[in-house]
Amino acid sequence: MNTGALLIIAMVLDAAMGEPIWLWQRLPHPAVLMGRVVGWLDMTLNSGTGRKAKGIVALLLLIIIGYLIGQVLAAFGPVVEIVTAAVLLAQRSLVQHVQKVADGLRMSVQQGRRDVAMIVSRDTATMEGSAVARSAIESAAENLSDGVIAPAFWFLIGGLPGLLVYKFVNTADSMIGYRTPRHEQFGWASARMDDLLNLVPARLTALLIALPAGVIAQWQMIRSDAAQHKSPNAGWPEAAMARAIDVALAGPRTYDGITQEFAWVHSSGSRNIGPVEIDAAITRLWHAWAVMLGVAFLLCLLTS
Repeated sequence: MNTGALLIIAMVLDAAMGEPIWLWQRLPHPAVLMGRVVGWLDMTLNSGTGRKAKGIVALLLLIIIGYLIGQVLAAFGPVVEIVTAAVLLAQRSLVQHVQKVADGLRMSVQQGRRDVAMIVSRDTATMEGSAVARSAIESAAENLSDGVIAPAFWFLIGGLPGLLVYKFVNTADSMIGYRTPRHEQFGWASARMDDLLNLVPARLTALLIALPAGVIAQWQMIRSDAAQHKSPNAGWPEAAMARAIDVALAGPRTYDGITQEFAWVHSSGSRNIGPVEIDAAITRLWHAWAVMLGVAFLLCLLTS
């Protein structure tokens, strides 16, 4: 069974079943285990002098660990490969988290704030309804890239070892890739590697959103909006999503009590938004997922 066929089954399994909560109540989730490895390396290596060099060593160890685990699991055959890939994809869980924000916002702004606080790091306590919706939509677009398309892409490129390497690097970036006094040097290598590994998937995600939405003709404007984002990659899916559902994203937001001014993405789009627009974004998540499934099917045919 080729990699394309394995990915098709894994994507469908993830979309149909989502996260088996009953299992993760009894066993640690693979992402949790990866986080423990990253945390151990942080505590063990991130001290004294030469922290950037130590961070490079930590990154190399994570890549080796991910590759070796992938090789071992792949040796057990296609069933293990499919189940592992399905567990490490996040389409169903992403949709569920974003849908919860829409449902909460329909109840009250306060409930919407509580629900969106589970998926974003910005301050949510005083958000208006439109800011809640924007936050949910931005998270949906970015996590479609990080949690679905990028893992699928690296699985197609490198099989289970490629997928595990990506997930280890992405986990490291989310834990130590911040420009804080503790992690600016130590997390530098992981953050840069994560940028590199997401370079193609982020743009591919934007394409997968734009194509079924019929806004591919606006690609140059999507590209221009993406360039305004502080991340070299996250702006792409957000810019495509903004135009796919015709809303303005980004803009001012607050972190740790400090308001930061961000440029509006698709500034002419609607700014007075709510659960209806979140529902529209969820539809686009499924459309992009379906196109990616079609890409895997095509590759399966070409390599069979």
